[in-house]
Amino acid sequence: LQLLERQVVGGEQAKNQDLREKRKHRRKYADERRMQLAAALQQSNEDSSDWVLLNVYDSIQEEARAKSKLLEKMQKKLRAAETEIEDLQSEFEVEKINYLSTIRHLERDLMLSQQLLDQVQPLIRRDCNYSNLEKIKRESVWDEEIGCWKIPEPVIQKTRLP
Repeated sequence: LQLLERQVVGGEQAKNQDLREKRKHRRKYADERRMQLAAALQQSNEDSSDWVLLNVYDSIQEEARAKSKLLEKMQKKLRAAETEIEDLQSEFEVEKINYLSTIRHLERDLMLSQQLLDQVQPLIRRDCNYSNLEKIKRESVWDEEIGCWKIPEPVIQKTRLP
């Protein structure tokens, strides 16, 4: 009975060793593929899982629809990225214009201050330490804590003759 059962269960090819090897190889390949898909699904996020799942189709129309949907998704992402790039570029351009405007304004203020100093310097008494602006610039120190220059106090040096 067992002998008949073994012959019938496998059919005509029950004793064919090549066929058994092919079946075993197919099962092994299917198990490996299943494990790869499971690992890919665990590692992937929502978008990349679409890529993995789109590899199995029942018909060409289904494959075309799935790929069209994927193409539309990617085009939306591309448009969103292009919009983001345009926004960043316009924001950068506005900041650049503001910085250039600030620089021009500061240069004009600096020129005004320099011209005022050039006009006022000859009017300062010679016995005052402020008569030599270069010396005052050398003696001035920038204070990081309060964020301003510490300039030496004006001193008038009186010379007395005997």
